[in-house]
Amino acid sequence: MSGGIGDGIIASRTVMPVFRHSCWTNMHERRRQMAADQPSFPTSIHLSTPNAIRMNRALRMSRRDVLLGAMGAAAVVLGAGRGIAATPDAGAQDEVAPLFLALSRRLTDRDVLDERISSALYARIIKATPERRDQMQKLHDLMAGGKFDSARELARAAEHSDVAFKDVIHDIMTAWYRGVADEKVVVYRSALMFDITKDAIYPKTYAAGGPFYWTQTPPEVAVPTGEPALSPSKFVVEPT
Repeated sequence: MSGGIGDGIIASRTVMPVFRHSCWTNMHERRRQMAADQPSFPTSIHLSTPNAIRMNRALRMSRRDVLLGAMGAAAVVLGAGRGIAATPDAGAQDEVAPLFLALSRRLTDRDVLDERISSALYARIIKATPERRDQMQKLHDLMAGGKFDSARELARAAEHSDVAFKDVIHDIMTAWYRGVADEKVVVYRSALMFDITKDAIYPKTYAAGGPFYWTQTPPEVAVPTGEPALSPSKFVVEPT
């Protein structure tokens, strides 16, 4: 009797590991089959972290993705080539663009101005008002034919020569000091209105110092002593 019980215990101990091994083998095979059925996941997904899964998906590119990416890149290259040929915003091919820069230097009383900004402003101005191109060329001829040591002298002589030059000068000065041309913002931080006040105030959204800098006494600003060079213009309220 006891021998039968002992034989049963020995048999059960022999069969249980085999049974467990068989169960584990079947489970492992089943997981591997599931992984094979879902190629979008790594085989060891049960051991992967969420970050690893996301990275695996991000790095994986299907054949369709590769083809679409190649087609998109080709379209961008072709479109860019056409856009450069048809876009006059750089002003490099316009003979009046350098004249605009020369006028701007005299009217702002500055020896140096950014040529890239000048090209962008010029393109916007003549896009909004095409006749400004010929007017700028005539204004430059006036400047080249005389001796003007300041912007005030040139502005007064220009308005005396042709009243239309007054609006041309307004467009040029508005573009440089406000950074706006054709009712669009061309530059913001580089607008000259911020340059003339950089010792006292900063552009909006730019911090002027450390925490609570606004509690300190602001620097003194000299009172302007200049006089208008052009005749008064009609006051225009711009929409906000």
